[in-house]
Amino acid sequence: MEREGKLAFAVIAVNDAASKYLFDNRYGTGQSVMDGLMRTTNSLVAGKNVVVAGYGWCGRGVAMRASGMGAKVIVVEVDPHRAFEAVMDGHSVMSMAEAAPVGDIFLTLTGNRQVIRKEHFAVMKDGAILGNAGHFDVEISRPDLESLAAEVREVRPNIRTYVTPDGRRIHLLAEGRLVNLAAADGHPIEIMDLSFSIQLLSAIYVAQNRLDAGLHAVPPEIDRAVVTRKLQTMGVKLEELTPEQKDYMNSWQE
Repeated sequence: MEREGKLAFAVIAVNDAASKYLFDNRYGTGQSVMDGLMRTTNSLVAGKNVVVAGYGWCGRGVAMRASGMGAKVIVVEVDPHRAFEAVMDGHSVMSMAEAAPVGDIFLTLTGNRQVIRKEHFAVMKDGAILGNAGHFDVEISRPDLESLAAEVREVRPNIRTYVTPDGRRIHLLAEGRLVNLAAADGHPIEIMDLSFSIQLLSAIYVAQNRLDAGLHAVPPEIDRAVVTRKLQTMGVKLEELTPEQKDYMNSWQE
């Protein structure tokens, strides 16, 4: 909207704050997605091929939790740096075309649409489980699933099973909506308090300052203050630089 000149007021990009994406996205999403998957399916994760589409901070969190539960994680990415990071984190990286026939559980966290679509459904295993945790219910193409299905069943709450003409069953969780919200309780408050604090303090900042129309970063002092206060509530003390160390870090001289 800003690029097209259509953003008529000031907006603060809360999701770009380190206190938000490093914690809410990674640890909150990582845990709540697996919670939604587990309580909905009661399926064993250990030993399964879990395909994580998107290796942003949410994808990293889900991949980390799935790996910790014994899954073999396959990452699907379009960005070369994120793909290489996934490799360095010990995961396999494939295209969705390569991952579709081998995956047991598919979790989309891209913020895009039609990430899993007709040609992928056509080659999936019998019993494949699909869940979305990145965006609206467009990441997994439900119209494509419906067009391929000879039969549709509601096998359990929040599980819709599409039976293909060749007898394969593909299970879609929470109608393709955010599985950690529609099929679980979302993030624990112990991580959401950071996000809520950033949102509140950013709103106060907007109210108290005359900002030009456009997109603005969260002020660094707000970002730092939120996570500093969080550590204080946990009884964690930070090390402090000595005056000599501050001078050293601010100088170009040895």
